[in-house]
Amino acid sequence: MSILIGTQGWNYAAWVGPFYPPGTRAAEFLPTYARAFRAVEIDSTFYAVPDARTMRTWAERTPPDFTFALKMPKEVTHELRLRGADEVVRDFLGRARELGQKLGPVLLQMGPDFGTDELPALEQFLPRLPRDLRFAVELRQSRWMRPDVLPRVLELLAQLGIALALSDGRWIRRETMLELAERATADFLYVRWMGPDREITDYSRVQFDRSEEIRAWAEVLERVAHTKDIYGFFNNHFAGHSPESARMLQRLLGLQFVQPELLRGQRSLF
Repeated sequence: MSILIGTQGWNYAAWVGPFYPPGTRAAEFLPTYARAFRAVEIDSTFYAVPDARTMRTWAERTPPDFTFALKMPKEVTHELRLRGADEVVRDFLGRARELGQKLGPVLLQMGPDFGTDELPALEQFLPRLPRDLRFAVELRQSRWMRPDVLPRVLELLAQLGIALALSDGRWIRRETMLELAERATADFLYVRWMGPDREITDYSRVQFDRSEEIRAWAEVLERVAHTKDIYGFFNNHFAGHSPESARMLQRLLGLQFVQPELLRGQRSLF
């Protein structure tokens, strides 16, 4: 089983110096990032469907074993709310397949106003997704965790081999997410470390000590790592500087990690 830990996005000027070598240009961010991490979650696909050329460029600028996790466009999840979205989904997934073997899970990030009364929309939409790709669904209301709702959701996801995205954020208790990591509905786990708020604006350094939380996750992930592939992505708002948070988890899991100093003086082949 593989464990791929990375960040949510790579295009942050504030990372130049503390992570990217001083003087790194924006065009070099992705290939430099790919020398430190083997996977990334793409946020820009949430806002618009990229053209095929953009997808191919991402693939060309990263190593053969690199993985891109993509967000489903918000037109599907937030505007159409999973209803009448087949055409948009087909268009998006057609572009996503330009990544070839580098295409990882596709995340359906549902809005905080997507409540349990819309479970029928989820039940009608998910079975229409192609079975040859991996999908994860993020639900942002605590009411989805109620004992009269959660079993129905988990059964639906398990039937389709779709993961329930585990988010360490302000919507659902961390303890609940940790428990659900051991009740996986797919052959992989998808974890997102979001943080409690959006007040952090300086992404150049760690500003909050989240080591206790990361250790708790490491303990759980170690228990399931022998049976599930794991994809995990840190947001800058989790502690202030997501590359360092990702490296901490890599260390705790016994994974190889790359210190920023090792990126200096090296040039990418991709």
